[in-house]
Amino acid sequence: MSKGILGRKVGMTQIFDLESGEVTPVTVIEAGPCHVLQIKSPERDRYAAVQLGFLDKKRPVKERRSRASQASRAERGHVADPATFGSKRYQRRVQSGQSPAPKANCEPKRFVRELRGDSTGYEIGQVITVAALEGVAAVDVVGTTKGRGYSGVMKRHGFSGQRATHGVKKVHRHPGGTGSLAAWRGGGRPKKGKRMAGQYGNTRVTARNLKLVRIDADDNVLLVRGAVPGPIGGMLVIRESNIKR
Repeated sequence: MSKGILGRKVGMTQIFDLESGEVTPVTVIEAGPCHVLQIKSPERDRYAAVQLGFLDKKRPVKERRSRASQASRAERGHVADPATFGSKRYQRRVQSGQSPAPKANCEPKRFVRELRGDSTGYEIGQVITVAALEGVAAVDVVGTTKGRGYSGVMKRHGFSGQRATHGVKKVHRHPGGTGSLAAWRGGGRPKKGKRMAGQYGNTRVTARNLKLVRIDADDNVLLVRGAVPGPIGGMLVIRESNIKR
């Protein structure tokens, strides 16, 4: 499996090289440490993957008043021994002679994702840091773009709009005609995939083959050349690129 880690976007800056005089725009990413929460195998789950968790999720003050930002009992049971908070299902399994699945024994995580591929060399509870990306030349960064809501064609697709002079009245930002002229070209209906107004942003995007400029293991920081999708603070999946540079 290719190397990978979870993180979040801190912002953009630039690096100046005194010898060559070049300025490199980079994105600062806080990556890890991540815990290995689960290892999936083809025999049990029909596919191989490693499940990672990033950033601790706080526990609720009262069990019955848990919010979305607080860890539920199911999330706590996924990473910790169910015997620690009196799970009746766990007790029944122990009494029947079943061996419980190994747990990471860590705090519930806010951001959990899976990295597909062979899980050789990984163990449940293992801590993954940015040092795992040593020797990697380029990475693929997966994130969710900024959501811009329901947008018009000028903002969503870059249309130039209609004229602001004679003959155009209060439709300067409208898309214009959308139908077909001839019946044999669609019967007067708009073609599939026609660029129109609609939901813009808030989609999963992968920025591929970005150069890994620097790794700071002391501060758990990665410097990646160029921009990555998402706002500041957005969660990211960073994995080794399979494109040859």
